[in-house]
Amino acid sequence: MLEHILYTLYIIIISIIMVTTVQSVGDEIKNKKEYDTAIFAGGCFWCMESPFEKYDGVGEVISGYIGGEKKNPTYEEVSSGATGHVEAVKVLYDPKKISYETLLDVFWRQIDPTDPRGQFVDRGEQYTTAIFYLNEKQKKLAEKSKKALEKSGRFSKPVVTPIRKAGTFYPAEDYHQDYYKENPIRYKFYRYNSGRDQFLEDTWGEDRDVHPESPSGKYKKPPEGKIKEMLTPLQYKVTREEGTEAPFKNKYWDNKREGIYVDIVSGEPLFSSRDKYRSGTGWPSFTRPIDEKYIVEKEDRKLFMVRTEVRSRYGDSHLGHVFNDGPEPTGLRYCMNSAAMRFIPIEKMEEEGYGDYLKYFDKK
Repeated sequence: MLEHILYTLYIIIISIIMVTTVQSVGDEIKNKKEYDTAIFAGGCFWCMESPFEKYDGVGEVISGYIGGEKKNPTYEEVSSGATGHVEAVKVLYDPKKISYETLLDVFWRQIDPTDPRGQFVDRGEQYTTAIFYLNEKQKKLAEKSKKALEKSGRFSKPVVTPIRKAGTFYPAEDYHQDYYKENPIRYKFYRYNSGRDQFLEDTWGEDRDVHPESPSGKYKKPPEGKIKEMLTPLQYKVTREEGTEAPFKNKYWDNKREGIYVDIVSGEPLFSSRDKYRSGTGWPSFTRPIDEKYIVEKEDRKLFMVRTEVRSRYGDSHLGHVFNDGPEPTGLRYCMNSAAMRFIPIEKMEEEGYGDYLKYFDKK
């Protein structure tokens, strides 16, 4: 009898695990279907993964090979230059969060588009640049982007990066995927000595990073030089260098006025005084954002622990961290830095363009 009961329980547990696994796989497939694909060749694919993966809306970046006729090529075959393939990356992205045009802007800022024989220290056809389009819309956008770059006068030599129709993309071997994460010391040593960063810094300077703006164009990150001018040293350290201000000695930790808190860099609306509470930590704490579309949460493994960092979506400002020890109704504690925010009292919200958020103050 006992054996029968235990066996029945075993079957139930296994069934639950199987159903959960199937649902999980199903959800993953569903999420993958929401992604569009972009393919770029920019020389060594190790150096092309990290620039794209840092953008919100990019789900995955895969290193691989494309452009040749040989099926399922190996790294050794491609690197020999005999296959016609080039090293490339396939970018899976959510078009609702980041546009193909933005990805093109990111791409141009990673390469020397005037070099027809390779990229930096890597020479040969297998390391040349290209944009591989998957449909006519991507082709037209790529051509438009290339023409804009040519007219910008950024380069004294002709822009030779071709725009090619995509063929089969072959993922590279596992040890090439996320190389910059798996082998950070070797990656940084290679990248620095390749000459890529030095060239990009000389060419783009303060324009090296692409700053996506909100769909309305209202909130965006200014150029780095402008940010330094507009922020105090503490504000810069917190927002740009992931610093932390002192508790109980910051501007808003005990602020009790009604209004909203916005990103000090971009002006994005972040938190409401209605969701603020006294946490006892000495930093301004909130149970939730006033508008989640302006908040990005990322895993933070600094200080020998795993935390969830909170950043503004378009200003890309470090704001603080969120913890699971807050009060109802969310149980969350958004522990923010005053130096990353600007407070707008309720009586000035309309005047400063935040009238749409006055509705949050209608009810007590």
